[in-house]
Amino acid sequence: MSSDDRPEDENPHLDRPLRSFGRIKARPIKPRQAALMETLLPQIAVPDPKAGPLDPRTMMPEAIEVWLEIGFGGGEHMAAQAATRPDALVIGCEPFLNGVASALRHVEEGGLENVRIHADDARDLVDALPDASVDRVLILFPDPWHKARHNKRRLLQDETAQAFARILKPGGTLRFVTDWRDYAEWTLERLERTPGLKRIGAADQDWFVPPADHVVTRYEEKKLGDTVPVFLEFRRTK
Repeated sequence: MSSDDRPEDENPHLDRPLRSFGRIKARPIKPRQAALMETLLPQIAVPDPKAGPLDPRTMMPEAIEVWLEIGFGGGEHMAAQAATRPDALVIGCEPFLNGVASALRHVEEGGLENVRIHADDARDLVDALPDASVDRVLILFPDPWHKARHNKRRLLQDETAQAFARILKPGGTLRFVTDWRDYAEWTLERLERTPGLKRIGAADQDWFVPPADHVVTRYEEKKLGDTVPVFLEFRRTK
């Protein structure tokens, strides 16, 4: 039995934050991507957030905006967004090493100089960021953790919603996308009760309509959820 399957009082890691993601590595990384892990990743890696506060302006001083994508999967969406806004620093977080390797290929092929990668738990980075330092937070298709006893592992909790509100600049936006109805309702409930966040659009707005700048990825095309994608957008009000 794995540690994740033990009852809580038998888990030896209770003093650590619960992981909100699954596997770290699934299959062998292709040689070209493995080479990029050795050469490109060190050049664009985010400094270790556990070492202390981290000002994103030090990563790209000329950036007009700072965007944070949490759980970028294979990096398609992150790379596409970065390509459209070379004046924005796009920071991507992804603990799944195969996804990081794939993203590096997109960064190299696109000649993207405005991407930085944190190949670990996004919560460490969020904790290290200053107040009002990010213009956009993007969370696309996070692990839904279906079983009720695993809901506490979902990325979107009251605590993380408050943390996202803290790092957003006034007027900054948070976008959450999922293809699981239960997780959409869970997230909407928590974001709506987070001080400083206000939903963009009317309460009865069709949440299945994607924003104009949404980028469809191969993951989304697989239609693994129980609903078509749901899009939730919130703005930092003050």
